Amino acid sequence: MGLVLAGPALAAEKLVLAFGDSLTAGYGLRPAESFPAQLQAALRRSGVAARVHNGGVSGDTAAAGRARLAWGLKGLKVKPDLVILELGANDMLRGIDPVQTQANLDAMLAELKRRRIPVLLAGMVASPNLGQDYRRRFDAIYPRLARKHDVPLYPFFMRGVATRRPLLLPDGMHPNAKGVAVIVRGILPRVRAMLD
Repeated sequence: MGLVLAGPALAAEKLVLAFGDSLTAGYGLRPAESFPAQLQAALRRSGVAARVHNGGVSGDTAAAGRARLAWGLKGLKVKPDLVILELGANDMLRGIDPVQTQANLDAMLAELKRRRIPVLLAGMVASPNLGQDYRRRFDAIYPRLARKHDVPLYPFFMRGVATRRPLLLPDGMHPNAKGVAVIVRGILPRVRAMLD
């Protein structure tokens, strides 16, 4: 006699790849406090059966992310239902020419589109101390690429957290566990909408 599964057990689990740098990886945090872990828990609490894979590597620039994207996708064995692309903060901190950052993000978005993988582009904004010209050029990258590739844009990954000391690690740059919770609350509606 065949095994009959109840309805909920048949629901396919969605796979989300959080692909980024230390902000995604969970720098300075316990694994359960990281962005992927907290996002997965929030999705499940809201009734979405999902697994969020941590594809963050601390220190990665957009160029480094581009270099490992194909390898990272291959390691998943199955095609993700969504990729959250969060890169560019280290480019900005190192003062890398925004033209290079844009070219690398552009290439990743093109590759994900070629593979027919939906993307939520997580934006970044430049620090004021880099000057008006750099800030104007850097901040324009994400809206421009979102329009070009017709992908949803979450304008600022660190929204509600950046510069707020109680939500940051002592380095003043990376979110602590409470800061990650704020990020997750902000981005969750976009992620849910894309998975639906």
